[in-house]
Amino acid sequence: MNRVAIVGAGAIGGYLGVRLALAGARVGFIARNRNLEAIRSGCLRLLTPEGGEEHAPQITAAATGHELGVQDAVLLTVKAHQGEDVLPTLDGLLGPETAVVTMINGVPWWYFHGRPGPHAGRALRSGD
Repeated sequence: MNRVAIVGAGAIGGYLGVRLALAGARVGFIARNRNLEAIRSGCLRLLTPEGGEEHAPQITAAATGHELGVQDAVLLTVKAHQGEDVLPTLDGLLGPETAVVTMINGVPWWYFHGRPGPHAGRALRSGD
């Protein structure tokens, strides 16, 4: 696995991105707003428990998947309520061999789909 796209540049995505880049992966983030600009300007850093910092300057960032191209793996590291909104950004990232790993934080809107019991058929607006 050489090319890894991380969708979501929060705590989980940021941590994984720096660690994967330091291990030799070509990491690209799908991000927005301030996170997108910070990564593009080289400001993504990982603070270590010992008080140090680790930087992975070769990390790239884009607003859409088309900017990064087809990846070997795509990690979805957004909150559950953001899942539906990020789907369009995946265009361009996925090829026939791309692995997609969900690391979604929270209860997704589709959680009760197909489940029996008192919440059968219920759709959540969001959950965390």
